[in-house]
Amino acid sequence: MSYTALYRKYRPNTFAGVIGQEHIVKTLKNQIKTGRVSHAYLFCGTRGTGKTSTAKIFARVINCLSPTEDGEPCNECALCKEILQGRSMNVIEIDAASNNSVDNIREIREEVKYPPTEGYYKVYIIDEVHMLSNSAFNALLKTLEEPPAHVIFILATTDPQKVPATILSRCQRFDFRRITTDDIAETLRGYLAEEGQEITLEAVRYVAQLGDGSMRDSLSILDQCLAFYSGEKVTLEMVLDVMGAVDQTVLFEMTKALGKKDSHRVMELVEEMMHSGRDIKQFVSEYLQHLRNFLMVTTIGDATGILDISGENLERLKGCSAFLSPQEAIFLIERFSFLQSDMRYSANERILLEVELLRLCAPWTQMDVTALAARIAGLERQVAQGVTVQTQVVGDKAQKKEPPKPKKKPPALPEDRKKLKEEWPLLRSEVGDVILKSQLMQVEIGFKDDECVYLICAYAALTDMLHKNMEQIETLLEKAVGKAFQLRTITKEEYDQWYESAYGKAEDVAEDAEFESLIGSYFPEADFEE
Repeated sequence: MSYTALYRKYRPNTFAGVIGQEHIVKTLKNQIKTGRVSHAYLFCGTRGTGKTSTAKIFARVINCLSPTEDGEPCNECALCKEILQGRSMNVIEIDAASNNSVDNIREIREEVKYPPTEGYYKVYIIDEVHMLSNSAFNALLKTLEEPPAHVIFILATTDPQKVPATILSRCQRFDFRRITTDDIAETLRGYLAEEGQEITLEAVRYVAQLGDGSMRDSLSILDQCLAFYSGEKVTLEMVLDVMGAVDQTVLFEMTKALGKKDSHRVMELVEEMMHSGRDIKQFVSEYLQHLRNFLMVTTIGDATGILDISGENLERLKGCSAFLSPQEAIFLIERFSFLQSDMRYSANERILLEVELLRLCAPWTQMDVTALAARIAGLERQVAQGVTVQTQVVGDKAQKKEPPKPKKKPPALPEDRKKLKEEWPLLRSEVGDVILKSQLMQVEIGFKDDECVYLICAYAALTDMLHKNMEQIETLLEKAVGKAFQLRTITKEEYDQWYESAYGKAEDVAEDAEFESLIGSYFPEADFEE
């Protein structure tokens, strides 16, 4: 006997076998029980979510000679068996992708006049109905609006926006959802138990993720893996080999290398992937998904209900924030999206990937606004982590530099101001308003010779933004220190000018030294004035 593919062998024959579409199954069952069956249905959804299978089950149950009390077909009567075997004259399946002309619809208009030879209803299942021509839709319109009592139309499509509104308004629409990874994995494990095949839990879950919400795609991938490793226990590594995919470790290592601008390590990872026979396009696709997951974790905090990943990988994603900021991740997503598009027309995908990676490790090659924002975010991240890089001075400039003259020190701060300055980083991180919090992350606390507390803003426009929330900031500081302060806003440039005129440049300010060192690592020829 010829082999039957898994997606055909395990096509559901009852509503109970339809996975992840409980909202649709319940509605259809209730219509059957109460006798409120409509004359036209539109099943929408992505591939492999059960549209055609549900249509066939529905066609059987409304013609079944002895349906169950729960609204299921018996699959034992003569009519059910004929429909299952594809020999019934009552259920007509039409592929609109290849039968999309007005003549094909005219044939249907002539056929619907005749009642079914057996059973109660004649059911027309038109798959990919959006492929019909405009003339064909117009020809179908009148029949769809007022069909004979014995005719039911079930239209299935993956692209409902291409179906004319006149057709949509005459159908009951059901939207099939993407099947969750957990549901697919659990179903696959049941099928594998029937097949007597062994596979690890990690491999099953990865196959379910590759299906991207489609049960048919997951079954096809699983079928391919079982055929390649016939008689063996299939592991995650085996699935990766068959699909040309990369291990999750490579994605985390690539993130770390790009965050550190380590071009040597990046090229090593590409060489390892090519040596292992991994697919470049698959890597780019999975890395985009990886960056998206990282962005979700770093921006919304608790992303367990959004991300379909294990707890271990969730913690590893949180750890990536030491090497990458959200702004840098957005920039990488943009660059890899362009790369994915360019690869469609390239004969050598590896060269495109390597050039793009080397470009990302040399950020001065990117001069657009998004790239500059990513570079600034990377500098801020490294400064916050206390990274120090010595600035190299070449040539006669080193000989011309004189040792700095001692400067007078600013006066010691009172206890309340000192406490306020120390607790400021913690206070601004606890602000509940997300917008205000993001603004305060770019604000430092400073003092002059008067009694005011100065909010030092990174740029001029930020001072205007803070004025709208000044009362809320005053309340925040008063609650923390137990004392009311008079607040003023000032730009960093203005404050630095005042500080230098009052006390001169500080002899040893850690943040300035670190910032100049980092800038020097990106721009070796930069000359910092004393």
